Amino acid sequence: MAKKTEGQNYMHGAAILAAGVVIMKILGFLYKVPIANVIGDDGYSMFIATYNVYNVFLTLATAGFPVALARLIAEADAVGRKNQIRRTFTVASFTFAGIGILFTAIMFFFPNYIATDILHNPGAALSIRMMSPSVLLVCMLSAHRGYCEGHGNMIPTTVGQVLEVLVKVIVGLAAAMLVMRLNLGKNAASAAAISGVVAGSLVALIYMVVFKRRHYDRDTEPSDDIPNRCRRIFVRFIKIGIPVAAGSCVMAFLNLIDSSLCMGRLQSAAGFSLSQAQTLYGVYGEAQNLFNLPAAFITPMCISIVPAISSAIARGAHDEATAISEDSMRISTALSMPMGMGLAVLSAPIMHLLYPQAHSSGPLLLLLMGIASFFVCFVLMENAILQASGKERFPMYSMIAGSFVKIAVNWFLVANPKVNIYGAPIGTLCGYFVMGAMNFVFMCVTLDKNPRLRVIMLKPFIASAAMGGVVWAVYRVLASLIGESGRIQLLIVMCAGIAAGVIVYLAAAILLRAITKKDMELIPGGRKIAKLLHMK
Repeated sequence: MAKKTEGQNYMHGAAILAAGVVIMKILGFLYKVPIANVIGDDGYSMFIATYNVYNVFLTLATAGFPVALARLIAEADAVGRKNQIRRTFTVASFTFAGIGILFTAIMFFFPNYIATDILHNPGAALSIRMMSPSVLLVCMLSAHRGYCEGHGNMIPTTVGQVLEVLVKVIVGLAAAMLVMRLNLGKNAASAAAISGVVAGSLVALIYMVVFKRRHYDRDTEPSDDIPNRCRRIFVRFIKIGIPVAAGSCVMAFLNLIDSSLCMGRLQSAAGFSLSQAQTLYGVYGEAQNLFNLPAAFITPMCISIVPAISSAIARGAHDEATAISEDSMRISTALSMPMGMGLAVLSAPIMHLLYPQAHSSGPLLLLLMGIASFFVCFVLMENAILQASGKERFPMYSMIAGSFVKIAVNWFLVANPKVNIYGAPIGTLCGYFVMGAMNFVFMCVTLDKNPRLRVIMLKPFIASAAMGGVVWAVYRVLASLIGESGRIQLLIVMCAGIAAGVIVYLAAAILLRAITKKDMELIPGGRKIAKLLHMK
């Protein structure tokens, strides 16, 4: 078995994953944004609806179980139980395969029922069938990722994710453009774009299998530990994984319900036609691509702290686990809050630049979702800490409560013709606020030392507010001087505002000590950066 990767503390691992996120988001920009412009708002409603279905089955199949696998392997690795690690992976692999086969079959054989009766978007049926093999592929991919992450090695996950997105971009975008050029219709174009997901998942799985065999399976050094029976491992795997998966499944189901509810209420209660509802839901989906950006940068830290906290608890180092928890919340807030502020302040130019032909509701949708994005990131970090601390059920309770709030808000607001699609992001904001508040109470009960909310939130908020004011002022002044009618002009004034905002935020964060020298030393090369910036 390969040795534990040297130098990868939890923040090193998060930094490695975050580097992959940057690459993936650039590639994702070259995938979803052009596809939305190629197939239009109505075609994109089919594309995003399919993704919501896929995410439900994928979450049912994998969410929680990679976390459980990483946690079990980290615990065994901490005490040198090599045979236990091998058997744990075998049990997990068979479990992943069985679940993946079941859900792939459901998507492949019942796409018309899912698209018409559940989503109220019959054009998505072909895309759903096209997407079905990805569930099985990603199930097996998740088993290998959980194995490597359990050893504290985030590099293969990052490389695999980049390969997955790169192939998805090339295959999906080329296929969608070809289908549109052949005039085969929006249904077929959406399915063609989805084909890239299948191809990317297959390539990433091949890479992960090869990596594991080359770096871990060649170790034949004997070990005298006696592994637990398969049944016992399976029970513990399920016991840890199901509560985590249940919480994540709530969110996946919530997105599916959101899709069905928005399309249904827009047509049945607000009085819009199918075409109008598809257009409104399509631009909402386009705004969601940007709304998900902050969470994508926080997720690597969430993945990385699970084995770190679990390992500390397994060694009896509870003070270390508590310190990791609070530091992670503070750092994630310092990262996510300015991103959400930036999306809100620049919502109009961002939507006009990326989706020039989109419906006019886009900017206000993104403004509301930019605010909500911070609460999403906060909830993700809280969930990871509670899960790593052995309190997997608490996030499930908070997510269920928040989901009911979101559904209730959506039900009433989306049905109002004057509010219509804007009710969806308002519901998201309300739902995640409730989740975050409940999780914080659970953390105060769970951790040995209560997280200090003022330390976590106040300084990043002040720095983010200063940044938002500067970004808005610079953008408005330059827009009045050089204009914003052309895409090049719009890009110039927007980038100038962003650059000014980054400088102001970094200066404010350092002065207020929202980010400290100690934080920077946790990431690769951070010591040199801290010295350059004269951080204390």
